[in-house]
Amino acid sequence: MTANLPKPTPEPTLTPAAKALRNFLIVMAAVILSVALFLGLRTDTTSTSLPELAAESVPLEVALSNGKPTMMEFYANWCTSCQAMAPELEALKQDYQDQINFVMLNVDNSKWLPEILKYRIDGIPHFVFLTPNGAPVGSAIGEIPRSIMEENLISLAAGNPLPYANSTGQTSAFEAPVTATKASASDPRSHGSQVQ
Repeated sequence: MTANLPKPTPEPTLTPAAKALRNFLIVMAAVILSVALFLGLRTDTTSTSLPELAAESVPLEVALSNGKPTMMEFYANWCTSCQAMAPELEALKQDYQDQINFVMLNVDNSKWLPEILKYRIDGIPHFVFLTPNGAPVGSAIGEIPRSIMEENLISLAAGNPLPYANSTGQTSAFEAPVTATKASASDPRSHGSQVQ
């Protein structure tokens, strides 16, 4: 019993010009897909820059005088923990900037040395929560989950005690370039504490 199967049709032969056009179209499609994939991945990842966040933050002098509570962040551009938290902090800032001052102080800037010593910054990121009159009510050190930061911000805005007043996460080591010490009483230049 023989079955009558259709005879295969021979493949049409392409002219060299047709082959070149087909190959060109395949290459163009691959290039377009590659560019689309590259741009799609770039737009999906938000790159929040620490210098940009700092430039947009409330100046410390304004924060201490405008009657709103403040979250002060001590950071450095090289700090991987600071960089990891930047997108979450940007989102929190967007949600709470009407109620809370967001202040960023770069520990590599010697201008902030008095604040670094006052708040005993030894790891970054280091967050200090201040009442509207500038009194510290809590701190958080290191990579803190967004939910914990948000609960602290909600309580700070409402004037309530912070639920996580002293939180600690992964930090980047930081050592202040100087330390505060008590001056000797016999030192004629003594004015309380000195920086050595």
